[in-house]
Amino acid sequence: MRNIGTVVRGIRTPIIKEHDPLADIVVNSLIEASKEGNFDFKDRDIVAITEAVVGISEGNYVSVDEIAQDMVSKFPSKEIGLVFPILSRNRFSMILKGIARGMNKITIQLSFPSDEVGNGILDETLLEKSEFTYDSIISESDYTRVFGSYKHPFTGINMVDFYRDLVHSEKCEVEFVFANDPKVILNYSADVLNCDIHTRFKTKKMLENAGAKTIYGLYEVMNTSIDGSGYNPDYGLLGSNKSTEERLKLFPKTGNVLVEEIQRQLKEKTGKNIEVMVYGDGAFKDPVGHIWELADPVVSPAYTSGLKGTPNELKLKYLSDNAFSDLRGEALKEAIKGEIKKKENDLKGNMLSQGTTPRRITDLVGSLCDLTSGSGDKGTPVVFIQGYFDNLSDE
Repeated sequence: MRNIGTVVRGIRTPIIKEHDPLADIVVNSLIEASKEGNFDFKDRDIVAITEAVVGISEGNYVSVDEIAQDMVSKFPSKEIGLVFPILSRNRFSMILKGIARGMNKITIQLSFPSDEVGNGILDETLLEKSEFTYDSIISESDYTRVFGSYKHPFTGINMVDFYRDLVHSEKCEVEFVFANDPKVILNYSADVLNCDIHTRFKTKKMLENAGAKTIYGLYEVMNTSIDGSGYNPDYGLLGSNKSTEERLKLFPKTGNVLVEEIQRQLKEKTGKNIEVMVYGDGAFKDPVGHIWELADPVVSPAYTSGLKGTPNELKLKYLSDNAFSDLRGEALKEAIKGEIKKKENDLKGNMLSQGTTPRRITDLVGSLCDLTSGSGDKGTPVVFIQGYFDNLSDE
């Protein structure tokens, strides 16, 4: 009887630099790790590569000046409204720097009490005691009067102050307004850049219907190259990260080519059909800080075909407590194994009726990988997973 289920390993690689042969590095690192860790490769193992090193190896970068140039081409009036940017020094500050460099005036509309991914902008206790509600429009002066002393509990920074200083450093005028209805921005500017991530299409459509004169989404900025710059045709500046004080790394754009090449090389070297994916932020929420980790537009921008879809799983707890409530030990295990085998071809209905939440395989695996690799100095940009698709009936 097998007693080991899913096994997840962080795989160390050399430090990845621009234009390195990433597929070769990933495959060679896995082969060397298998020797050190004394494990064999199997069909339907999963290899995952963090989007950070994919973007680096692509050399997919843009400069602050290039962002400014693209903004001027899209908003020649040089006065715009920004709707729902997230509150992040790593994710948005360099984007804002480029926007401010190209514009003369910016009105920034922030949602409250937090941004889209859970970063707080004000003290909710003070909000409940104030004259404002979640439907209110709060001016910058009222925000300063009531909530201006707020500092994020993890960073110790008030992001309104931080963003204001950043925009002013680019000799650009800025005004803030706090409202949860995106149409409020049209009271300040008919030229709008909507910066939200997961609700971007809905927000853009809403603003178009409300009469916006010029409307772009952040996914449409740097979605083509400017004089040889990096770009992302699908996500633009979404999913980008600060690289230096004048440069951002974009979300990878050639991931599909990479995962197919890694799969091909692994088949050649191991004889096994191994699934491969690129992963970014995991789709999970911090229960203490209330931060929803997913600041990327998707968990996985590229993956091989075997990772499509949702898991077909029976909920063992449901079977144990209901259909086989009178059984224990090996008899219970054998009964459940038999049920799994009977339902292998069509488990979707059972899965839903038994309370298992349906999620995409790539979202689940990507979240597992993000938790494994972390964002610090582990040095494991590759994650190797075995047994993920096994179930109790596999011996």
